[in-house]
Amino acid sequence: MEALAGLPVWAAALLATLFTYAMTASGAAFVFVSKKFGARTLGAMQGAAAGIMIAASFFSLLLPAMESLEGEGGSAAFVLTVGFFAGGGFIALSDAALRRMRAFRGGAPRGGALTFFAMTLHNIPEGFAVGVAFGSAAGDPSLFWAAAMLAAGIGIQNFPEGLCVSLAMRAQGMGAARAFAYGQFSGLAEVAAGVLGAVAVGAIRSLLPWALAFSAGAMVAVSCSELIPSSAEAGKGCAVWGVTAGFALMMLLDVLLG
Repeated sequence: MEALAGLPVWAAALLATLFTYAMTASGAAFVFVSKKFGARTLGAMQGAAAGIMIAASFFSLLLPAMESLEGEGGSAAFVLTVGFFAGGGFIALSDAALRRMRAFRGGAPRGGALTFFAMTLHNIPEGFAVGVAFGSAAGDPSLFWAAAMLAAGIGIQNFPEGLCVSLAMRAQGMGAARAFAYGQFSGLAEVAAGVLGAVAVGAIRSLLPWALAFSAGAMVAVSCSELIPSSAEAGKGCAVWGVTAGFALMMLLDVLLG
């Protein structure tokens, strides 16, 4: 930890977010064995991905945003509400645009693309959070330890999130290698955002609650419009059990790592 504390803050943030990216890629790699599962199992896994995303929207995004705005009363409510609705609206507009593209191209799938957009958006404020933590800890080894633990917690949570993206792409008929490429690529956003957050810690700190709320709205919108309906098509409670299990898993990780 002393070696980490001795690095420039941007370098420490870079190493930390490279770890979180590696965890995303590890989760995305699970898509290579997904073909061994039946339709009901894949449906349940899509439901679990939706549960993970909904839980992450609260525990990893909205809750930290609320904590960062503690004591600001109406201002905090405004930021969270407007940011959340803006994220959901962005997904609705993206969905409409992708529908037009699908019609123009003769039926190209869109569900995986929406999941990719939402998870990439989700990773940006997480990267900011890691970068801001390291930037704020400059010269204080004890705070560097807290920043490193934050990066470790986000990294562990990123494993199932990488699976969310690659599985959604795979379910839409994409090949395993290409689905993995999209899944791991969604995690690269954290690396760039982490370095930016460490360098511009003052400005990013004020923007972070907006970014967190926006990403939460986007993830909930995608879960409800794409992943849960796809899971429900598999029938026999796949969506219900999948969403419940996914939410419980993410909640457990957050409690254990909190």
